Amino acid sequence: MEILYTVLAIAACILLFSFAIFIHEFGHFLAARWRGLRVDAFSIGFGPVLWKRVVDGVEWRLSAVPFGGYVSIPDVDPEGTAKVQGSGGDDAPVADGKAATPIDAIIVAVAGPMGNVVLAVALAFLLAAIPSARFGEIPPVIGQVPDKGPAHEAGMMPGDRVVSVGGVPVRTWTEMQTEVQISGGRQTEIVVDRSGERTALSVTPTRDKASGIYLIMALSTTNQVRAAAWMPSRNPLKQLQWDTMSIVRVLKALVTPKESKAAAQALGGPVMIAVGLYHQVRNDVWDAFGFLRFLCVNLAILNLLPIPVLDGSIVMFALIELVTRRRMSKRVVDILTRGFMYLLIAAMLFLVYRDTVRSWRIHHAATAAEEAK
Repeated sequence: MEILYTVLAIAACILLFSFAIFIHEFGHFLAARWRGLRVDAFSIGFGPVLWKRVVDGVEWRLSAVPFGGYVSIPDVDPEGTAKVQGSGGDDAPVADGKAATPIDAIIVAVAGPMGNVVLAVALAFLLAAIPSARFGEIPPVIGQVPDKGPAHEAGMMPGDRVVSVGGVPVRTWTEMQTEVQISGGRQTEIVVDRSGERTALSVTPTRDKASGIYLIMALSTTNQVRAAAWMPSRNPLKQLQWDTMSIVRVLKALVTPKESKAAAQALGGPVMIAVGLYHQVRNDVWDAFGFLRFLCVNLAILNLLPIPVLDGSIVMFALIELVTRRRMSKRVVDILTRGFMYLLIAAMLFLVYRDTVRSWRIHHAATAAEEAK
């Protein structure tokens, strides 16, 4: 029976993630059709095509690798992302002999991330209407301070309420954990409220060998069943605000010199996303929908970054054309797209390797701890 539950959970994960990708690409598709642009293909997944059918001039595909997808719109990007999609190249066709206008390109590029935003909003309101969905934030109040840990050595005490970490104010336990992780093991000032008086403590987080995350070795005040970190409030707007500010904080850390290394170490790739979604599907279906909402907001924001291969690069190239009144050189776009495509593939492979090693270490540590009981 356990095997059946596992198979069903994995299938649910694939369906949920594929749905998020479908909505993203469908946004591009609808915008392209609205602007009267040519659409060659719409695929859920990458790689070898398992099934295809032509409907109204568009080849609809189901491909072998489910974690991704694309819509081929040669009018918008004939020499760029067509290579990534596996449906173009130097001879990629351009409808009616010319590419889309810059305004067309911007509308089509932004429509994909907006599709994810629409889905995220719908999920936030759906979760708010589900009585059994668990919500709530854990306050940053210290409940226990184990001996010989960084918190104990710094003089932290039960009942202390963490006010800030490294000068960044925190309101919840999750925010405190995020700032501790971003500190990267450096000696960090943690300000606590102790009986109405604020005290500054110097804490040096320690790195957990199994998970690779940084800890101060302090426990919260509650042992009750907790809501997931991405389920802070039943209020839909607060859910979406949490999603947005979480990814913005990570992006800010990645471009801040003293925080970039630790932020990069904390990043999870496809494996960690899949594992996280799998556990949520097994534990609580509403937490899984909340995780999908959080993932959709992440996809929307990341795709709008002005990096070749992502939707944001199409917007960037279109804006350059609007300002200079000259189309970007095909060769320049081709070189940039190829270069960043290879970098993105390399980064994904590295993250898959690191996530796999991290997952194995966590599993091994959990097994060892269970056997030691």
